Amino acid sequence: MVKIEGKFEKSREKEENVISLKRSIYKGLKNINIGGRVLGPQDIFKRNISDPEGVLARSSICILGLGGLGSNIGVYLARSDIGKLVLVDFDQVEASNLNRQYYSLGHIGMKKTQALVEVIRSINPFIDLEVIDTKINRDNIMDIVKGQQIICEALDDPATKSMVVSEVLANSNDKLVIAASGMAGLDDANLIRTQKKFSRLYLCGDERSDFELTPGMMAPRVSICAGHQANIILRLIMGLEG
Repeated sequence: MVKIEGKFEKSREKEENVISLKRSIYKGLKNINIGGRVLGPQDIFKRNISDPEGVLARSSICILGLGGLGSNIGVYLARSDIGKLVLVDFDQVEASNLNRQYYSLGHIGMKKTQALVEVIRSINPFIDLEVIDTKINRDNIMDIVKGQQIICEALDDPATKSMVVSEVLANSNDKLVIAASGMAGLDDANLIRTQKKFSRLYLCGDERSDFELTPGMMAPRVSICAGHQANIILRLIMGLEG
């Protein structure tokens, strides 16, 4: 493993008085030194699509759930030069997560929020990360997504998924929701697709292979669905979707 010279700062923690949301904010580095060579964002992202206006680097995305979908989406967006990610989860990494989630053995027992910060920092140390370590419910969802325009739903529980979509769309006029439904098993990967369901809702998946009904969650289909979610987010940011 290469050694990155530079100090990642956990700039502040603040308590939200209304629902006691604790937000930890980690500021990205300006540059890094690896083996005596100074590297900046331009070195890592020079093979990405052209973005002369820096639209991606000015963008912020909220990811709800850091499991098979969310951990992979976070990494994909970090590799795409997104400027800030808001990472939301309450769970810990377990051994059974490693078959499809972007974690490793050394992360077992860690909070998923902290583990994903570590993973993303090892790939893109320039990104700003905001961590909210809490369980999402109807009472706190709008406070969690406050200030964010694009909300990526990457949760496991069907009831919570449905609640998030309905609450965010009903209680905002400008927020976009990128949700997922159906990526379990080993069915045809081409059945997974991205659809615009409403003016502010995009749904990725095959809409039928729910993990509670289909035995087994396998990395290929989960990561394909995660790729769909990350891709539509990037298309929306770059103005490529109507």
